[in-house]
Amino acid sequence: MDADALRELLESVRSGAVGPDEAVARLRRLPFADLGYARVDHHRALRQGMAETVYGPGKAPEQCAAIVAELLAQPGSSPVLLSRADAEQVAAAVAANPGGDVIEAGGGSVDRLHTIVWRPAPVRSERIAVVTAGTADLPVADECAATLVAHGLVPLRITDVGVAGLHRILDAAEELMDVDAVVVVAGMEGALASVVGGLVAVPVVAVPTSVGYGSGLAGVTALLGMLASCASGLTVVGIDNGFGAAIAVLRMVNVVAGERSRA
Repeated sequence: MDADALRELLESVRSGAVGPDEAVARLRRLPFADLGYARVDHHRALRQGMAETVYGPGKAPEQCAAIVAELLAQPGSSPVLLSRADAEQVAAAVAANPGGDVIEAGGGSVDRLHTIVWRPAPVRSERIAVVTAGTADLPVADECAATLVAHGLVPLRITDVGVAGLHRILDAAEELMDVDAVVVVAGMEGALASVVGGLVAVPVVAVPTSVGYGSGLAGVTALLGMLASCASGLTVVGIDNGFGAAIAVLRMVNVVAGERSRA
């Protein structure tokens, strides 16, 4: 249940369209629903402005399907996502919950996985760029983009502009000046995040990927490089965490949107 759904329920009680006992019954499931193997958090949209996302790995296909169904059954318009789902999980979730949009979006070292989106949010006006250092970083960038799109943010994609050919990112500098936030996805040594952080004034969220040769240490080198960046204020998420980068951006733009609505 999100804020709009709760407000609608309270208005219905006040008008007499919904009785107090029915309202109590609906609110009884608001904190969470205990499915035995999962406690589905129905309160998260009220606390954070976005519903719980179902993380596929480690769950049985039927568990994924049931958790998605529980989220969709509650009042509200918040998007419902199943992330990093394999083929069996996709089949079960879509069969039990028709209408999901299946997007191929892996997670770096874990590829050929999918994000499924139900109830995508309307398109918003904020402009977000998702920038990749190399084509090999695309699975992580795709996961980030799929999550943003589910919440109404259609990103500008700038691909394969790593520092080995610095002129490529400089050619995109004008586009980057015209966005509200940037996600930089890079493996190897992760230097692209520092370059972009030194070019733009908006928030930059950096995602290290597990792409790289032996000394890349499966993304650890990129992670440490981004954490040690001299570009002030860079935000860094975990290795291959495109989803986490998207949610970080959403938190930022939601705060700004909330301030504008109160102005």
